[in-house]
Amino acid sequence: MWVTVLRHWFEINRPIFLFVYGQVFFVMGLAILLQTRRYSRLALAYSMPWLALFGILHGFYQWGSLFIPLQEPHISASVVIVLRSLQLLLLAASFAALFQFGMRLLSPLSLEWQWLKPIPLFLLVAWLAVPFYLGLALEHDLERWRVWTEALARYFLGFPGALTAAMGLRRQAKLRLLPLELPSIYNLLRIAGVALLGYALLGGLVVPPADFFPANVINTEMFEKVFVVPVEVFQSMLGIVLAVAVIMGLDVFEFETERLIERMEQAQVVAIERERIARDLHDGAIQKVYAAGLLAQSLRRTAKDEAMAEGLDRLMEGINAAIAELRRFLSDLHSEESLHLPRALETLVEEARRISGTEIYLQADDVPPISPEATTHVLSFAREALSNAIRHARSPLIEVRLYYFPAEEKMRLEVEDHGIGLPDDPDMGYGLRNMQDRARLLGGMLTLESQRGKGTRAILEVPLDGLLD
Repeated sequence: MWVTVLRHWFEINRPIFLFVYGQVFFVMGLAILLQTRRYSRLALAYSMPWLALFGILHGFYQWGSLFIPLQEPHISASVVIVLRSLQLLLLAASFAALFQFGMRLLSPLSLEWQWLKPIPLFLLVAWLAVPFYLGLALEHDLERWRVWTEALARYFLGFPGALTAAMGLRRQAKLRLLPLELPSIYNLLRIAGVALLGYALLGGLVVPPADFFPANVINTEMFEKVFVVPVEVFQSMLGIVLAVAVIMGLDVFEFETERLIERMEQAQVVAIERERIARDLHDGAIQKVYAAGLLAQSLRRTAKDEAMAEGLDRLMEGINAAIAELRRFLSDLHSEESLHLPRALETLVEEARRISGTEIYLQADDVPPISPEATTHVLSFAREALSNAIRHARSPLIEVRLYYFPAEEKMRLEVEDHGIGLPDDPDMGYGLRNMQDRARLLGGMLTLESQRGKGTRAILEVPLDGLLD
């Protein structure tokens, strides 16, 4: 008895559920779109506009299921066909956007899987060409065409799209957030992934009843008979969970990313301070102790008293031990800079990628070993350029390239982002001045190439004459 009453209640209030369903996805898309505008420098957030597009388009599609039947008695049959066709196009386009969102999260793909990148577009075009266009041209029963076309959109775009998006979120959470020790964001993205997995099942496999398998077995009517509640109610709940998890994840991500970028900048300050201490030790304390040793050695040669000679010998031993200890300390300060430059850059890029969450690619030629001091300057230049790009460029990708030109005996370091670019008259702040000073100390030249909306490239060209170790 209660089952009949409940079904009747859901049937009466079906327009309300359809409206809420559309509103949930539309608000989710709009909220993500507004939030993501502040996070475009992050690889994860850079993919979010596709999820936002899915939500907005899917919301409009669902509202069509409410408003088209209301208008149908008052408009002509041809207009109804046009509206139903537009509604199906919204459904397929929303699923394609969701599919593309998942593919972007799974990027970069290895070479053997590069062919998968255009799959969402290929499936959308195939759906448009065969079931949508040819089906509309050949099928006389328009209701049957609509059901078939919607079912195929859900099977071939909705189900794999939601599944790919769930896998992509899981991958991003595992690769980008676990190393950052951000359990709150990690758990939120896992919840969002589970919601997408649920939507893959309920939105991609539960289709309107049709006269082909599996739509004649697993469909909305069967679902409602088994669970009493319409499938749209569960889909709305999954949409709410997805929206809340993603939006909260992005909100926390801003705080955590700013904190991590601060750590990167603090590392830059520490590196500069270590360099200053090393320079002061080398140019000050060690030279003074070494001079004292030379004076003791000179006095030892002129000493005639045996006791004084033995005392001077012990003094020279102590001075030599002090110099050796200072040099060991100096070597520890230069431990990072003593690395081969390409390996040191690889370490720097990996650390920047780990603490910022930004995709950073490195391409490095095999440059001959250069002096520790020169390596320090090059690494400081690269660290400053990376810090500027991560903080200000809003770029989803940063590329670091190190070139070696043996014929000209020079090298070139490029740090390029694909962000907003520099203003027409950039302020020469501390970061740019530091990069310029490094270039001058290396005897090289700093060049900045930038286009508004297309990114910035910082180029350091250094002649290797006199720098080789």
